[in-house]
Amino acid sequence: MTRRFTSLAELREALGEAIGPSEPLVVTQERIDAFADVTDDYQWIHTDPVQAATGPYGSTIAHGYLTLSLIPQFGRQLFSIEFGSARVNYGVNKVRFPSPTRVNDPLRATVTFADIAETAGGTMLTARYVIDAGSNKPACVAETLVLIAS
Repeated sequence: MTRRFTSLAELREALGEAIGPSEPLVVTQERIDAFADVTDDYQWIHTDPVQAATGPYGSTIAHGYLTLSLIPQFGRQLFSIEFGSARVNYGVNKVRFPSPTRVNDPLRATVTFADIAETAGGTMLTARYVIDAGSNKPACVAETLVLIAS
């Protein structure tokens, strides 16, 4: 269920609180191949199931940046900010891929609002996403910056 925030005060109240997890999203070979097509990253560990079966992970794995690129989809499931004129992806402070996302792994995400700061253009929200692929380490941990324009 999507958590709605209609004011800056509500957003501040949620600082430090984990929201989620999201619904599972299965990373298929078709999605991995499509990502390879748009990024021209055809490394065999991602796109060759036969060779990857004998590789270090026993199957193909998703590109780390594919896993990272799913954050907007997870974010829409987890929360909505319903104030300000626009929300803009401002950047990423830190990204890590502690474990691989294997083909057909179901991913789930949680988000924690780590910081809120007033800026000249509005409010900067720092959100920490943890994307889990069902192993003992997360598939991705990323701290994103969202500018909530005034």
